[in-house]
Amino acid sequence: MNRIKLLPEIVANQIAAGEVVNAPSNVVKEMMENSIDAGAKCVKVNFRNGGKELIQIIDDGCGMSAIDARMAFDRHATSKISSIEDVYKLHTFGFRGEALASIAAVAEVELRTRQESDDIGTSTTISGGEFRAQTPVACSKGSQFLVRNLFYNVPSRRKFIDGDNSRLASQIKSEFQRVALVNPSVEFELRQNDAIVYSLQSTNRAGRIVDIVGKHIKANLLDVEVDTSVVRIEGYIGRPSAAKKRNNEQYLFVNGRYFYSQTMQRTIIRAYEKLIPEGCMPSYFIYITVDPERVDVNVHPQKTTVKFADMDVILQILQAAIRETLAKTGAVPMMDFSLEQHLDIPTYTREQTIYHEPRIGSNSKYNPFNEEYIDPTATMPDIPFTGFDVPYNDDDTLKIATQNKRLSDSEECYTMVSSGSSSMVEYIDDDAEQGTFDYVESSMKPDLATFGETLSVGGGYAISLYGGRCVVVSLRRARERILFEEIMQAIPSGAIPSQRLFFAEELTLSTEEYELMENHATEFAALGFEIAYRGDGHISVEGRPAILEMTIPLDELIYELVQSIKEGNMPVDVERQRLAERMAQRGSAGYGRGVRTAEVEELLRSLERCENRSFTPSGAPIMAEITLDELRAKLSRN
Repeated sequence: MNRIKLLPEIVANQIAAGEVVNAPSNVVKEMMENSIDAGAKCVKVNFRNGGKELIQIIDDGCGMSAIDARMAFDRHATSKISSIEDVYKLHTFGFRGEALASIAAVAEVELRTRQESDDIGTSTTISGGEFRAQTPVACSKGSQFLVRNLFYNVPSRRKFIDGDNSRLASQIKSEFQRVALVNPSVEFELRQNDAIVYSLQSTNRAGRIVDIVGKHIKANLLDVEVDTSVVRIEGYIGRPSAAKKRNNEQYLFVNGRYFYSQTMQRTIIRAYEKLIPEGCMPSYFIYITVDPERVDVNVHPQKTTVKFADMDVILQILQAAIRETLAKTGAVPMMDFSLEQHLDIPTYTREQTIYHEPRIGSNSKYNPFNEEYIDPTATMPDIPFTGFDVPYNDDDTLKIATQNKRLSDSEECYTMVSSGSSSMVEYIDDDAEQGTFDYVESSMKPDLATFGETLSVGGGYAISLYGGRCVVVSLRRARERILFEEIMQAIPSGAIPSQRLFFAEELTLSTEEYELMENHATEFAALGFEIAYRGDGHISVEGRPAILEMTIPLDELIYELVQSIKEGNMPVDVERQRLAERMAQRGSAGYGRGVRTAEVEELLRSLERCENRSFTPSGAPIMAEITLDELRAKLSRN
């Protein structure tokens, strides 16, 4: 009895479709890439019901003859390659000849196409992998694919995408964005349920990034460019200050093809080491060009995984290019060594690859104390006499104590600090975001702890007695906490005052951002914004929250507020809290420098009225304790 038998062709195609097409977004990706390969200058995409009911792709490419249109749905039928060698020197997106056959095996597909030289086009219909009909039809040059009832004949797969239109639409948008980002010279249009989502005109890379991601990204883009015999790397990276915990603005392309590489992502993040907070991700749009023979895209049918023959070298070049770009902004120091022989990346041959290590050069005669290295125009440092011979070390930082001290110790500590020791001001005049501030633990109830005599020491800090202990207070963080609680109390009643603008500010948002703002119009109004929604992504801001400084850019503020609620499906109270947090952060940015002691005292009075006076809404501590023992250790002789 023979147990092994050949599967019917339809069954084989349906199985293969599971590798190539497992969601509507895969159909959009494959068909858009086919349009690009066909030389299209304009590609339009429309989908309904998350892509399950209809996916329509229209292009103005070269089109197909009647015979090609029929053969295109046969498995392994392709115009892209003719031999196995062609797979390793690809210049097209498609090459397997599986996409159309796989799609047609699990859907009802109609192809209308016409070549420029033909007077009339052809309509070809395939249903569930079976040929139905082919008839002449009048149509414009190019191709139009209509994919209906996806997975109608594969119930086990259909059930996994039923009732999840929002996620399916998001996936389609992502695939659309990836293809559009790497083909800026092509016009693209995306419609969801016949409503326009994107309408992209021909532009350059930077323009396409701004059109897709949003206007806010323009100010954060930094150019990256390096050209070697191994690889050419171009594109843009985001400024460290724009890094976010949840960041979807990360794209890698090789030879015009989107791909994902966790290793390359780690390399990019490593280049930002110590420049962005832990857990945050920078934006990047990296376009890599390599010899097609030294990259393998034939790893998986979906072609988002690739292998580089020179991965280690490319990673080193990529990291160096990013660090150089960041150095130009002053984010990292630049280093310039004069060597007799510089690093030369070799040119590869088919038989052998040679690497040369750079020689290390040094000046053995260098002496920083020689008079020739002294700048005669430099002024002598002004070091005030404090009465103590205290050596100042770079690692001297203000240690944080959480143990309780006697009231007399705190008063003596405060007296020593406020009596004019200017060197102490230097120790605490650091940025509040460095993480050396810590929580002041209190054994007494918060409502019993009050601030006593206060001394403003500059740099955004003040020294005060709090519940009988000497503490250093971050004025910026204190104001953030105060603003947050004021906003949270005012949002439900819409009591935040609005300041009318003399001239309304016009802003253009992405479709997704515009929809979010419209859906949360009540919340934005409660925050003190007066906004008119004009349609097509255009809004007019006629009033802004009066509690915020006028120097804060409106477009940046609104974008940050939209991003804070972009995840969706959050309870109303959580959304309000996120909006209040972002408003408070913006409203307190830069606060505390140059304020007078009277203003500081008023700020601390307001902080006393807060429910939580120890932490900011994001969990950063507001004050740190200085103990007498720490001061004595700082000021004692060695």
